Amino acid sequence: MTEMHGTTIIAVRKEDKIAIGGDGQVTLGHTIFKSKSQKIRTLYNGDVLAGFAGATADAFNLFERFEAKLKEFKGNLKKAAVELAKEWRSDKYLRRLEAMIIAINKDDLYVISGTGDVIEPDDNIAVIGSGGAYALSAARALVKHSELNAFQIVEESLKITADICIYTNHNRTILEK
Repeated sequence: MTEMHGTTIIAVRKEDKIAIGGDGQVTLGHTIFKSKSQKIRTLYNGDVLAGFAGATADAFNLFERFEAKLKEFKGNLKKAAVELAKEWRSDKYLRRLEAMIIAINKDDLYVISGTGDVIEPDDNIAVIGSGGAYALSAARALVKHSELNAFQIVEESLKITADICIYTNHNRTILEK
């Protein structure tokens, strides 16, 4: 899987709650270009929470296509994710898009990439972006050693990551369901 630089996106499922969050930093080369970008969205009438890492225009294009797949498959996140990944990998234009998506609903959690990956994590935590490894480490520790809920785990993981990763800032957007 290709690592995307310039952001951290994390999704967590804990008990009956889901949350997804991301920082707001947009990096252009080695310069912070914007600090309050919105990389988290609700899709399919609010049933699916999604976030992206990578080129913004590419991600918006993919979100539109993903929303269409969700409608086509009546909200079936697994089917929509697989079909998006297949289209993404096989289409000459889409293949060049540089972005990754995390999508979560009450039943499923996936990382979707242009290389055809649709990955369902083992531990109900998914991350993408250059700060992903830091956020994953923090979230795993918080799930195991705290009573925090999904929203709080995402929030604390993003805070920890922003203190370590130069491509992640403290401006956060977090959605929960």
